Amino acid sequence: MLTQSGTTVPGSDTAFLSDSDPLSAFSDRSLLIVDDDKPFSTRLARAMESRGYEVHVAESVSEGVAAVENKAPAFAVIDMRLGDGNGLDVIARLKERRPEARGVILTGYGNIATAVTAVKLGAFDYLAKPADADEIHGTLMAQPGERADPPENPMSADRVRWEHIQRVYELCGRNVSETARRLNMHRRTLQRILAKRAPR
Repeated sequence: MLTQSGTTVPGSDTAFLSDSDPLSAFSDRSLLIVDDDKPFSTRLARAMESRGYEVHVAESVSEGVAAVENKAPAFAVIDMRLGDGNGLDVIARLKERRPEARGVILTGYGNIATAVTAVKLGAFDYLAKPADADEIHGTLMAQPGERADPPENPMSADRVRWEHIQRVYELCGRNVSETARRLNMHRRTLQRILAKRAPR
């Protein structure tokens, strides 16, 4: 099982974790993020490192499984839909290698049946994208069978929409015309949205 230890986190910008932070109770803070949305995974990796996790990022099922085979992490955040398959395969392999590991499945197309499957395979919870680092951290720290407390300041509906548009824009290589086409949005409307600051 994961054991308690001190609060120093080698190689982290946050060298000292607060005693009130439940992560400080874990000696192994290794976290595997498996997501093929590079802008999202990069932002999430930085945010989780700042919270004291030791992060490794993979971009596919095959890379995720290989990372688990190499060294099964204590924590995992895994996208459901990946270019080469289903993130549930990574959760299943992680649970074989390290039964006590805590995993969260992320998805942009959630449904109840898939959520039940994820939990049965060993995921602690199931979060719809875009989930923020506070939500993910809270979920990883929740006790098995319990849901994390709802975030104090969840993203507004406008912010969720803005994040989705930004993600598609990045995935389209910052091509406005292609992004507008994929979002079924008028190009000028998209340009106005992109020119504005992110809503709160």
